Amino acid sequence: MGNSEAPVDLVAVRERWMGVEFDWASFDMRVEDMVAWAKACGEQDPRFIDPSHADFQAHPGFTTHCMSGRVLPDDFPQIGGGFGIDGGKNVQVHAPIRAGDTLHATTTIADVFDKTGRSGTMIFIVQRMEFRNDDDELVSTVDWKMIKKA
Repeated sequence: MGNSEAPVDLVAVRERWMGVEFDWASFDMRVEDMVAWAKACGEQDPRFIDPSHADFQAHPGFTTHCMSGRVLPDDFPQIGGGFGIDGGKNVQVHAPIRAGDTLHATTTIADVFDKTGRSGTMIFIVQRMEFRNDDDELVSTVDWKMIKKA
């Protein structure tokens, strides 16, 4: 940031953007994708790698690979420098995801905050995707943290 730019008021950004839906997407749950993901994770539980298992379902982390089209809302303010780095994901499993399901995802900004550490101040933008099946049952919530240098 140049010296002429005023710092962004993160409290105002949080108040304006938290909870605002800005993207929607659907994802078909295919057996081969579910099995490949579970095996790539090193999973050995047959519920996740054997489609003939009575309780076959997607691995708990499966929805982390389902990306929607936009990372931030169109009018979201430029915060920090650069594109940011992936600060990790938090997955909450609410119900099993079954082969043949179509998941409908909504994306919101869940939080915006800063932290100061040894490397200076970092800004965290948390994007939340909620996944619902065709019965409108919440099956997974994934929070992505984007980290940007202040």
